[in-house]
Formats: sequence, C-alpha cells, structure tokens
Amino acid sequence: MRIEPELKLGFKDVLIRPKRSTLKSRSQVELERSFIMKHTQYKWDGVPVIAANMDSVGTFKMAESLKSFGILTAIHKHYDLEGWKNFIQKNPADILDYIMISCGALKQDFVKLSEILHEYPEIKFICIDVANGYTESFTEFVRRVRDAYPDKIIVAGNVVTGEMVEELVLSGADIVKVGIGPGSVCTTRVKTGVGYPQLSAIIECADAAHGLNGHIIADGGCTCAGDVAKAFGAGADFVMMGGMLAGHIESEGEIIEKNGHKLMAFYGMSSETAMKKHSGGVANYRASEGKSVQVPYRGKVKDTVNDILGGLRSSCTYVGAGKLKELSKRTTFIRVREQENIVFSESSD
Repeated sequence: MRIEPELKLGFKDVLIRPKRSTLKSRSQVELERSFIMKHTQYKWDGVPVIAANMDSVGTFKMAESLKSFGILTAIHKHYDLEGWKNFIQKNPADILDYIMISCGALKQDFVKLSEILHEYPEIKFICIDVANGYTESFTEFVRRVRDAYPDKIIVAGNVVTGEMVEELVLSGADIVKVGIGPGSVCTTRVKTGVGYPQLSAIIECADAAHGLNGHIIADGGCTCAGDVAKAFGAGADFVMMGGMLAGHIESEGEIIEKNGHKLMAFYGMSSETAMKKHSGGVANYRASEGKSVQVPYRGKVKDTVNDILGGLRSSCTYVGAGKLKELSKRTTFIRVREQENIVFSESSD
C-alpha cells in the first residue's frame, strides 16, 4: 500500500482566470478543429464534442441532429445490422464522418463489429468501450482491432493515468477515452472505491497522449458548459457528454408524465436497468455500477447544443482565445472553494 499525497482536482475545484482579449464578439471564436490521427494519418475536421455511446444518448436520431453542428455521436452498441442499414440508407454519405461504431472487448463484440464494417466499410471511427481499460485482455483486443482495421480511427478506453494512455496509443488507439467514475449516473467510485478526479486525469492523460501524437476524450463529469470549457482548457482534444445530452426527443426514450411534468429515463450502461434490458439481468459475480434516474424532458437537442457551444465561445473570449485549439494554451486554473452564488435557484415551472 502507498499514498500519493498530491491533491487531485475535479471541475468543481477550479475556475479559469480571465485574461486580456482582443476579441470583439463571441461570434469570432472558431470552435472547429482539425486532427491528424496517429495510426491512419486521416484528417478529421469538426467540433470536437461527442454524444456518449449510451442507449439513451448515442442514438441514430441524435447523430442526425448533431451532424448539422459538426459534432460526433458514438452510436451505442445495441443496434443490430438491420438498424444500421436503415440509418445509413436514409442519410447522406457524409454522416459517416460524424459517427462512431461502438463495441465491447469480447469475442462476440468483434464478430458483430466485423459484420457491420463488412457491410459498411465507409465507417471511419471504432469506439472500443469498457469500464476498466487496465486489463491485459483489453490491450490485446485493441491490438487485434488495429491489425484487422489498419485504416480505421480507433478510440479506446476508459483509463485515467498517463502510463495506460501511452500503452493504448502504442497498441493501436488513435484516441484514448479518459474517465473512471465521474459520470452523473455512474456509481463505480461508490461501489469499488476506484476512480480519479476528472480534471487531473485530463491534464495528466493529455500530456501522455500528446507526447506520442495521440489524442484524448474527456469522458464524463461535465454538468454545464463551464465544465466543458475546463475540460478543453485542461488539454482534452474531445469532450464526451452523456447527462448533458439526455432527456431530448433524439434520445428515443419514453416520455413519462409525473405531477404535471414531462420526464425521460436516463441510466448508466452498467446499471441494473441497462443490464436487464440488454443482458437479462445483473450477473451473480458482479454488482450494478450505475444509477437509473428520470430527467426533465427537454425537447429538441439543438437548443441545448447551442447553449453549450455558446458558453464555450464565451469562455474563449474571456481568455482571448480566437480558436478552440488555443484555449488550453491560454488557460490558467485557480483553485477555489466556491463556484457560484446559489442563493436563488432556478424556477422549476
């Protein structure tokens, strides 16, 4: 046993210090970015925000809406081949630049991944997604996918430490997903005692990835546009969102009426709800590591996205970053004990 005495930080522990700016308007800020992927040399252009591959967020309808913003959607892994066929046939070809096909790291996951990519080889992104990216078998699976698909952009995770980011990049990942336990419907830290404060994880993992010409996704923990700005300021190349994009018509969930309010179910993919839905229940050797909640129904996702991107542009103007890619270079974090004045809470009517 050993203790690391250095304090690690989450989003709530810091604010971004403002700096002198020559920008006259938020509209001057360029949010689009271009990335060259390490293993494929493929160039991707867009707004580096990603809808999480949860079955109430990473849906085909969500992808159709977010594509208009140049935003990526990690499609959840529970669609069958017929679902993929219907989606691809009714959308323009360039939507394939803004979606990821998700899979786990089991034999059956590789089989399903291969079936879909055989039918639709134009799909560019593969997201290999597991809760614990520290196992040898996971690294071996990443190598297997890289060997099988040398022309694909591979996303792999989740991890929270620099040495594991380096191992995954060297094993074939172009982008590493960073985050263990920060999500709004994740209970991993409570059930296992394992985790890492998200801001520190991003800072340390970004440094490791960028040293190898790799990239990272900050996955989880953002509760508002300000957190998204902090993630980019800490060095994240992409930011993945679950709860912030839940509760919309594109989530394809059932709308529930309760006490005169419209609600929609939202749950973690390791929750009992998800495992009952997709696996027949919680296996007797494991515990549920996710919550099931009901979030307010928020209509179309475009209004939420405009609010998030508007906040991000405003963050850039406060530090004089004319482009999103400049934000991390112009970010100075200050440690704080408070974030906002909450004497008046928002009205619920």
